[in-house]
Amino acid sequence: MLLGAGLSMDAFTVSLADGLSEPGMSRRRMCTVAGVYGLFQALMPLAGRGLVCLAAARFTWFERRIPLLGGALLLLIGADMLQARPAARPLNRNTLFVQGLATSVDALSAGFAIASYGLLRALSACTVIAAVTFFDCLAALSIGKRFGLLFARQASVCGGLLLMGIGVEMLWRAL
Repeated sequence: MLLGAGLSMDAFTVSLADGLSEPGMSRRRMCTVAGVYGLFQALMPLAGRGLVCLAAARFTWFERRIPLLGGALLLLIGADMLQARPAARPLNRNTLFVQGLATSVDALSAGFAIASYGLLRALSACTVIAAVTFFDCLAALSIGKRFGLLFARQASVCGGLLLMGIGVEMLWRAL
């Protein structure tokens, strides 16, 4: 659960931005958004585990670049949000996919931690990570929606700056 909480923090923050940008988001849509983040957070450690099992030595050069990829994606998404009109556009599928990927690339390295687990134990760990992420993101979306209603005009700018801040922080950690 602690690993899930740690891995979900990027998705939590991006969910805050999503809620700010779309304060009228329905409960069903909130569950879909949180589910996408949870799914990515579950799949990435499994992918990392698979990569470790296949080619641990050849993968180390890419491992150092994972935060660079995630940071760059979040910077781009944040910059795009800053260019949005005052009435923020709703989160579309492509943006949600990129956000899910960007917030979960660091979870790829968690696959190294679970590489020694058997398949059932690894699947259980990833299920817990997904559940923690899902509920964290639901909470963040609710908080973001509440503040998005109060600050509707500035929501897109706040969300964009928040995503760019996460991107800069990820890049800073990578360098």
